[in-house]
Amino acid sequence: MLTQRQLFLKHVAQTSDAPLLLEVNKAEGMYIYSPNGEKWLDLISGISVSNLGHCHPRIVKAVTEQAKDFMHLMVYGEYVHYPQVKLSSLLVEQLPDHLNSVYLVNSGTEATEGALKLAKRYTGRTELVGFNKSYHGSTHGSLSLLGDEYFRQAYRPLLPDVRHLDYNQVDQLEQITERTACVICEPVQAESGVTPPDACFLLALRERCTQVGALLIFDEIQTGYGRTGSLFAFQAVEVEPDILLLAKGMGGGMPIGAFIASAEMMTVFQDNPVLGHITTFGGHPVSSAAALATLECLLEEPHLINGVGEKAALFKSLLRHPSIKAVRNKGLMMALEFEDYDFNKKVIDNCIANGVITDWFLFAPNCLRIAPPLIITEEQIRSACAVILKAIEGASA
Repeated sequence: MLTQRQLFLKHVAQTSDAPLLLEVNKAEGMYIYSPNGEKWLDLISGISVSNLGHCHPRIVKAVTEQAKDFMHLMVYGEYVHYPQVKLSSLLVEQLPDHLNSVYLVNSGTEATEGALKLAKRYTGRTELVGFNKSYHGSTHGSLSLLGDEYFRQAYRPLLPDVRHLDYNQVDQLEQITERTACVICEPVQAESGVTPPDACFLLALRERCTQVGALLIFDEIQTGYGRTGSLFAFQAVEVEPDILLLAKGMGGGMPIGAFIASAEMMTVFQDNPVLGHITTFGGHPVSSAAALATLECLLEEPHLINGVGEKAALFKSLLRHPSIKAVRNKGLMMALEFEDYDFNKKVIDNCIANGVITDWFLFAPNCLRIAPPLIITEEQIRSACAVILKAIEGASA
C-alpha cells in the first residue's frame, strides 16, 4: 500500500523537483504538526497568510457558523450576501474616502488581474508599468508585470505594452506618461528580499501618476493586515493609491482577495460590456466570514499590530552573526541576507530539521524569510532565533 508521501508524489502536481515533503495533520497557533508527532514553529505564515496564527478560534467559529447557514450560491449577480456586505463595509471604514468599493475575488493574482482590467477600461489607455523584482502573481496578466525575466521567459508572449522600472529610482518615473493606464507598486517590495521604499520615492510616484493621469495601484497582498506595523503599509507613509490590492492575510487561512477603488471607477464594469469582470467563487460566503472575523480581531485587539515593531526589534537584536550580511525589514516582514543561495539553503534545511520553518525569496534566493504570525511571543522569538543561529553555525562548519 502506498504511503501518503508516495501518493503525493504520484498524483499531486509538483512545482519543483525537490519538494519539502513535510507531512502535516494539524496546525494551531504558531505550530504545525506531523502525523508522527513532529512539531515546527512557523516563521513564514504560509507566506504572510496566517497573520493570526493557524486555526484561530474566532476564525474557525466564523467558518463553522457560516457553513451551517449557506455556502456557495451565486457570488456576483442578484444575491445580497451578508458576509460580503459586512466585510466590505468594515474594510471601507478603514480606508480613505475614495476607496469605497470592494470587488472580492479568490486570490492575490486575481486581484491584480481585476485591477489591471479596471485601470485599462477606466483610463482608456494601454500601457502598464511595474517594477523590477516585483511579484504580483502567476496568471498571465500578473506574470506580465512580474519583475524578473527568468520567471516570465517561458510563457511569452505575455501582455503587450508593459514597462518595468527600477524600484526606488525617482529619476525613472518620468517614463510614466499620458499613455500609462496604471502603475502597480508594492509599498514594500517583498520577493526582492524585503526592500522598503526610500522616503521620497512613493511620494514622487504618487505625484507623477497624478500629473499624467495614470492610476496608482498599491499591491498590499503581502504587506497588508498588520504585517508591517500598521493595518496597511500605505497608511504609515501617507501616500494613497487609486486602487488597493489585498489577499493573503485577509482571509485568516481561507482563500480570498480584493481590489478596492472608488465606486465611480467600478461602474465601468457595468456596461459595454455588461459583466465586465466576473468570478464564480470570489468573495465566497465562508471565506468572507473568515475575512470578517480576521479584520474584526485585528481591530479589536490593537496590541497585535502595535506590538509588531517591538517584536521585529527583538528579532534584529538577536540575529547577529558574521555570516549575516544584512537584516532588512518593515515590521515582521524580514530578510536575512547571506553570501549565496547554497549557504542560505543549508541554513533553511538546518532550521527545518530542528523545528523551525523558514524559506527563501523568489528574487533574492540568498535571503532567508522571516514573516511569522503576529501572535508570536517573546519566548518563541528567542527560541526561533537560537535555532537560526545554530543553523548558521552548522552551515558555516
